[in-house]
Amino acid sequence: MRAFLADFARRQARRVEEFPCGFAATNDALPHSRVDNQLFVERPLPDPAALPALADRALAGLPYRLVTVFDEGTGEAAIGPFTAAGYEHTAELLMVHRGPVPAPRPGGPRAGTVELAALRGPLARRWRGFLPDADEEAVRQLVERRDVRRGGAETVHFVGSPTGGGEIAAWVDLYLAPAAGLAQIEDLLTAEEHLGRGHGHAVVAEALRLAEAAGCATRFLVAEADDWPRLWYARLGFTTVGRIHAFERA
Repeated sequence: MRAFLADFARRQARRVEEFPCGFAATNDALPHSRVDNQLFVERPLPDPAALPALADRALAGLPYRLVTVFDEGTGEAAIGPFTAAGYEHTAELLMVHRGPVPAPRPGGPRAGTVELAALRGPLARRWRGFLPDADEEAVRQLVERRDVRRGGAETVHFVGSPTGGGEIAAWVDLYLAPAAGLAQIEDLLTAEEHLGRGHGHAVVAEALRLAEAAGCATRFLVAEADDWPRLWYARLGFTTVGRIHAFERA
């Protein structure tokens, strides 16, 4: 799973700079998207205290810093140095789906693959809700970065659950690597006015069904360790098998 995440970041990046401990993946067309401009630490390094300086070097010219550390031990050791350098730390869980794929709820919403064009309006409204002070260019980049995801995996699907009127109420990305038997579910969002109506369940269930049909036996997602969605994912059959660490500074 960690190798898949690293490979995905490399493949979708416009520019990749390699370092002994990992790589920086950046995209100068999306400067407002932090996840598209970050340092990834793949391997242990002798001195985790050196990471903040490496991040400054790798991400020079950007007003923010984002570092993802895949190695658990290195991530734990880096908490002190990153905190001292003004970063916020987030532990993220690698969660694998166990058991049968959940069936659609009787009488509930139904989901399927959709085109990015159908998501642009709902995505833009959701981002304006999350970031009310963001300008239109920032919102545009946060919407259009989804198009960049197409280059990250062998197959990329956008899965959406429509309302009765046809507008997409909830959506999620699905990244498939059938040759490796891996599938990642990523970036689940539900339009605020449609929360609590089963649309999130519908898109995750459909994504799991598509992954199973593609022969991907390992189906996983990444969830914040201290946020409530991890409990919801657990009820859908996801189990924590590891963790990675993220460090961010505005």
